[in-house]
Amino acid sequence: MKTWTLRGDSTSYVVGVPDHGQWAELVAWGPHAVADGPSTVAPAGTEHFLPRADVEPLEYAVRGVRYTAPAELVVSGPDGSDELRPTFAGVKAGDDLQLEFHDQVLSVRLVLHYRMVGDVVERWVSVRNDGAAEITLHRHDSAAFVIPARGPVRYLWGEWNSEFQQSEVTLERGLFTIGSAQGITGHSYSPFLSVDGYGVQLAWTGSWEMSAEVDTTGQTRIRAGRAPSNLGLRLAPGESWAAPRAVGAYSAEGPEGLARRFHDYQRWLSRGRTPKVLYNSWFATEFDVRVEHQLELAHRAAAIGVETFVVDDGWFTGRTDDRHGLGDWDVDPAKFPDGLAAFIDRLGELGLDFGLWVEPESVSPDSVLATAHPEWILRTDGREPLQVRNQWLLDLSRDDVAEFIWTTLDRLLSSYRISYLKWDANRPRLDAGDQRRDLDGRVVSHLYAILDRLRAEHPGVYVEGCAGGGARVDLAMAARVDTLWPSDNTAPLDRLRIQRGFLTGYAPHLMSSWVTDAVGTHDGRQRSLDFRFHVAMSGVLGIGADVSRWSDDRLKTAQRHIAQYKSIRDVVVNGNVHGLSAGLQYVGADKSVVFLWETGDGNVRGTLPTRPRRVPLVQLDPATNYRVGDEVHPGSYLLQVGVRWDGSTDSNCLVVEALD
Repeated sequence: MKTWTLRGDSTSYVVGVPDHGQWAELVAWGPHAVADGPSTVAPAGTEHFLPRADVEPLEYAVRGVRYTAPAELVVSGPDGSDELRPTFAGVKAGDDLQLEFHDQVLSVRLVLHYRMVGDVVERWVSVRNDGAAEITLHRHDSAAFVIPARGPVRYLWGEWNSEFQQSEVTLERGLFTIGSAQGITGHSYSPFLSVDGYGVQLAWTGSWEMSAEVDTTGQTRIRAGRAPSNLGLRLAPGESWAAPRAVGAYSAEGPEGLARRFHDYQRWLSRGRTPKVLYNSWFATEFDVRVEHQLELAHRAAAIGVETFVVDDGWFTGRTDDRHGLGDWDVDPAKFPDGLAAFIDRLGELGLDFGLWVEPESVSPDSVLATAHPEWILRTDGREPLQVRNQWLLDLSRDDVAEFIWTTLDRLLSSYRISYLKWDANRPRLDAGDQRRDLDGRVVSHLYAILDRLRAEHPGVYVEGCAGGGARVDLAMAARVDTLWPSDNTAPLDRLRIQRGFLTGYAPHLMSSWVTDAVGTHDGRQRSLDFRFHVAMSGVLGIGADVSRWSDDRLKTAQRHIAQYKSIRDVVVNGNVHGLSAGLQYVGADKSVVFLWETGDGNVRGTLPTRPRRVPLVQLDPATNYRVGDEVHPGSYLLQVGVRWDGSTDSNCLVVEALD
């Protein structure tokens, strides 16, 4: 067997091609030591009544090589046969590893791509039709990961207003599948599956599918890729197709260590920009945008330390409610009589940057745009377009629609001094459209191209991705925007649970979080303004409450918390995140930030109020002294005994600083 080793910071991934050349298989994956001995995933003995390909730890299974177990690639030719039998044709080893296989009958070239980034292995495939006839890809996963561990399969599920709920399923044998058929990542599931310290994510913002299977031999295998379409993907002679990237990560520290591996990878994907504290006017005004009220909010926001003021929905012509205006992206002179530029200048006098909300993929049925370009509306031929939230979708698979969206955004960003762009998407893509043109692939590719162009031509603009809450959270978006909106639910206890789930797969610099006055959708118990701030300060801090209604005491409380956040912001967005018995610890180079929350489930208050709770910390040097507020303790004490918290307040934020 020929083998190749991808070596990360603390992880090795070893792939091999047997001498018969019929497939590639996993040899080892885990700490570096696994590469130094026999394979940890090779089957023991012979499985009767099964072909060998259904037993071996195949890296990528093709129908025609693997029969009784699911395959990652199913291709048919002009006669309808869906079998490929590719054989190994060569290797290219450089920045990425490429293993090439050829099928001689259909003249199909399959390449398995690998790249190691830190302790994350990126994988994807490309397929080329070298034959003289069209071929169809009926299934086309990005990758399959054999998991060298056993245990429950962990996943993130949810719905609107309740995203990123953590759950697990135990598979003795069988198949567990999650995904989205909505043309968007979706609220229902996040493209993330894990077993113990092994995890897989998919970088795709359209329809997708992931599955975990425990086969008859007890081997766990996770597949990830774009969702198959009814008509398949058609490749003409000479045409190629590449799958989106699936990424796998391993940590010896279990699920929490795995989360930190993914966080490191997402920081590598990002531009590393420091987020500013923002104020968003949506909850204060909704569609009733009036320049005088906006300026009143801006004055108060600036006084408490906000750095960016974002005008949300309702600033453009015809936008009086959610039934009108989308697509007609001109500033409403009735709302800004002196023009938007004059308003932005007033913000600048207050020391505030300016941000703007847009939803460029949607269109209102009675808009000027919809009337002028009915051919731009996504629809199934001969049928009325589906309305969701009183709006249609533009057909972003079209080049002219993509150019319109880019031109609109470029015009706004070039005409006004905009530092922050909130890109929203408040409905799924349900109309079938023209599936013969790979609608899902073309829509998502155009979306990525616009976002990439935004970064290239307007590099100073900070972009927030939003989709009716957290319906567009995935690795591909993490590579193209600066922060993501996890949920429309900003109530403190609800949001705390959402954010804990978010952090299992996604980094804190991506977690936009606001302080509002919202009452809980699922847990309506009251919590203090301090609690609300401490929840929001554990990500990218924003304020969304109607601060014109806040008392002087609440404004002073906000000012104090915002000042503290600015002093700890770098640790929060770049530190290693660890779960504690009553909160979270963010570990930086020379200090840690500890958030503690009393959630009412016994995590803080004991039965004896005279005995305060101790919360042990992590990742400190036992021999170093640390300052915690007015106290100084050795690291050994903080690790073994912990910080003191009596639960007299419902939350706390502690800074732990090394002294020597």
